[in-house]
Amino acid sequence: MTDHGAPWVLGVDSGGSGVRFALRRTEPGSRAETIASKEPVRTGPAGIDAGHLLDQLLTAAQELRLRTGADEIAAVAVGAAGMATLGDALRAELPSALARHLGARSLALAADAVTAYAGALGQRAGAVVAAGTGMIALGTDLGTWRRADGWGHLLGDAGGGAWIGRAGLDAALREHDGRPGGSAALLARLKAVFGAPGELPGLLYPRGDRPAVLASFAPEVAGCAAADPVAAGILGDAARHIAESAAAVCPPGIGEPPQVALTGGLFKLGEPLLVPLRAEFERRLPHARTVEAAGDPLDGSLLVAAALAGGELRLPRDPRMLWIANGVTDHDRVSAKTDQDS
Repeated sequence: MTDHGAPWVLGVDSGGSGVRFALRRTEPGSRAETIASKEPVRTGPAGIDAGHLLDQLLTAAQELRLRTGADEIAAVAVGAAGMATLGDALRAELPSALARHLGARSLALAADAVTAYAGALGQRAGAVVAAGTGMIALGTDLGTWRRADGWGHLLGDAGGGAWIGRAGLDAALREHDGRPGGSAALLARLKAVFGAPGELPGLLYPRGDRPAVLASFAPEVAGCAAADPVAAGILGDAARHIAESAAAVCPPGIGEPPQVALTGGLFKLGEPLLVPLRAEFERRLPHARTVEAAGDPLDGSLLVAAALAGGELRLPRDPRMLWIANGVTDHDRVSAKTDQDS
């Protein structure tokens, strides 16, 4: 059976807390079918585990195709945490694999900040702060990308969920030890969430999803902020870090006040974070206009895939931030057809 409708595109959003997949047609307003996995893609010595991502992607794509009746998928866009520095295996392995298994003619591999940008602002100049487990700011004048932070929970991501959670746990353990800077409120929450403080290293250090575990404590910090000055101070510091990163990437000279959008689960912490963040933005970015994000990173992946399929991608290409593979070999086309017919 041949599908004569608008082309199908697949979007993938791979982050520290899991992976989401969505399939829709390229026509505007087309409804997307989605699947989510709570298993984050593994990262090893060679970078992002391409095989692990591919296994999840192909399983999800098969289910989405069964749901929608989709035949060939014209383009795939993958937004992945760590793509900029850890994505070499994905760039090497995914284009031919997706051509073989899905018939995909085009592939975009993007840093998750790029898909967050596309979801929030589309294909126009501006800046986006994407904050969830991690934190990165990205801006563009549509000529080049400007990036700040996004260096992971060990080297940066200042102000992100893992950063806030770790700072909260540090304050709790300071209280437990009797060191300055501790918080009794946060120590109580540590015990409620994780149990005895002495058991925390054994619970945390062996985990492959340490950033997500740390970030899970960020809501506890926000919940204590109204009554606890230490927790409030952590969120104030987080707001400062976020605003500094946003200021570093705002594109100058684009002829109008730059738009800055906030996207990501971190901002669901609400007023305990947003109140100090607004004050920091007014101090550091008085010329910018803060706008609500139009969509999330999964929406951005779909937008990039649809623009790629239609030859309308205007966002800057970059080997680390937005890498494009167009076309497949004859062998890949034959293999894809064989897979679909079998």
